[in-house]
Amino acid sequence: MFEPTVILVCACILISGILAVTLKNILAAMVTGGLASLFASLSFLLLAAPDVAMAEASIGSGLVTFIFLYALRKTGCGEDANDGTDR
Repeated sequence: MFEPTVILVCACILISGILAVTLKNILAAMVTGGLASLFASLSFLLLAAPDVAMAEASIGSGLVTFIFLYALRKTGCGEDANDGTDR
């Protein structure tokens, strides 16, 4: 049941999740969060749950990451609202 491939993919999920939490760059953190979701969909596929894998890939990895990136772009990419006039 626990093939080495599944264990490797689960380790990649953990590494991506830890990177998403510890990275200082917001854009890189969002991308690694989406990568963790993509690894989760791959693990669902390896565990013979293709319907769950497709839902996770489309919603978890695709749509949520796109919405986060769109919100980051609309809010100024995490930049300060202060333009340097207030010191």
